[in-house]
Amino acid sequence: MVHNLHDDMMLEEGMAPHVIVVDDDPRLRRLLQRYLSEHGFRISVAANAAEARQALGGIQPDAMVLDVTMPGENGLELTRALRDIGQEFPILLLTARGEPADRITGLEAGADDYLGKPFEPRELLLRLKAHLRRLAPAPAADNLRIIRLGDLEFDPMRALLSGPEGNIHLTGGEAALLSVLARRPNEVFTREEIAKALDMAEIGERAVDVQVTRLRRRIEPDPREPRFLHTIRGRGYVLKPGIQ
Repeated sequence: MVHNLHDDMMLEEGMAPHVIVVDDDPRLRRLLQRYLSEHGFRISVAANAAEARQALGGIQPDAMVLDVTMPGENGLELTRALRDIGQEFPILLLTARGEPADRITGLEAGADDYLGKPFEPRELLLRLKAHLRRLAPAPAADNLRIIRLGDLEFDPMRALLSGPEGNIHLTGGEAALLSVLARRPNEVFTREEIAKALDMAEIGERAVDVQVTRLRRRIEPDPREPRFLHTIRGRGYVLKPGIQ
């Protein structure tokens, strides 16, 4: 694994987000390492899933850029494995296949975003920044209140879901969706509105349904019979907090 030459300086500053780029193409790794570091990120790179796992043993990144079609353990498999052990940082998948169905597969695996190759580095930069902004604490002026979901509580200020046994891991996409709905509880959001808020408009409304399904697994006692995150037929979704 190779670390960006500016890592030590950025660590001392304590400001730059740390991103792991995992891709078996050395040219792409060098390109993204140089480009993202020039735009204020700390970068670690890995050529495969095994190197990425080794890196994660020593650092806690803010985000991961992950190639899907690597030899050995591929990007989808690594994404699922990371989510299964509670790693919740945003994961942006890269693939030569950019069809909506492929992107949905990535979201179902636990990824937050999907970018087809070839792509413009600036688009990757903007998507990373968008995901990291959603994870940043909301301004205090928003005066957002704690949302009760049965035995669970969601703090929109910190995008933190907790229950009787402690904090509950949410991926970046799940936290972003719950934050959007919690800002206007008991109000119906159309799929189009949610897709736009989550920067998923180009993937389509099916991506919203996937994120809703995944979020229900976190907050509902029985996801098949939702108590809090309801589908309003022909309109969209609504979050109805309370003790139920």
